[in-house]
Amino acid sequence: MERLAFDFAPWRLSGQVVGVLLNHRPALASLGDAVHAAPYKAPPKAPVLYLKPRNTQVASGAAVAVPAGVPELEIGAALGLVVGRTACRVSEAQALQHVAGLVVVADLSVPHDRFYRPSVRLKARDGFCPLGPRVWPLSAVASPDELAVQVAVDGRVVHETTTGERIRPAAKLLADVSDFMTLAPGDVLLLGVSHGAPRVAAGHAVAVSASGLGTLSFTLVPEAE
Repeated sequence: MERLAFDFAPWRLSGQVVGVLLNHRPALASLGDAVHAAPYKAPPKAPVLYLKPRNTQVASGAAVAVPAGVPELEIGAALGLVVGRTACRVSEAQALQHVAGLVVVADLSVPHDRFYRPSVRLKARDGFCPLGPRVWPLSAVASPDELAVQVAVDGRVVHETTTGERIRPAAKLLADVSDFMTLAPGDVLLLGVSHGAPRVAAGHAVAVSASGLGTLSFTLVPEAE
């Protein structure tokens, strides 16, 4: 993907997108007693992270290939916090001062039941991280933790959620991640996918929208043989 540009510093995304698992309270609650099973035997005490590398990133309007033998993909609507200033061990009170902007992200995955450590091949296929339609300044919304989010397939809304009910809201998540991992300007930190993410097959058109941030659109196509 050509790096997405925007009209305020840091000007371009860096190519590093960091995702977080189990940050939605209903999603964690839906696992029931499974979170207490071996090997972890408890809910996570720190952010559980994964990366969406550069090969996954495509712009709004892209055609994303559904891998052969995979009947459908999970479409995780996510809010991306675009880092504007280097964030290293920042406090929760100061965390949002390090955020330049916000972007709508579709965190695509091959459906799986590995809720702690999913295989890279399930989340890092080519095109599995559409972003767009543009990066908006943080000032474009009243709060990143109170946005309405929708996923539509072929023009029909199939999932409605919000950026609320997070175990770690935006500022706390950024603070906790920066405690052990420096985030650089242009990096994107995802707030996490909500419970009930819809599944969609090849041949469908998908639109992910967040209030005040526009609509990210893409199509799913069969993988070329």
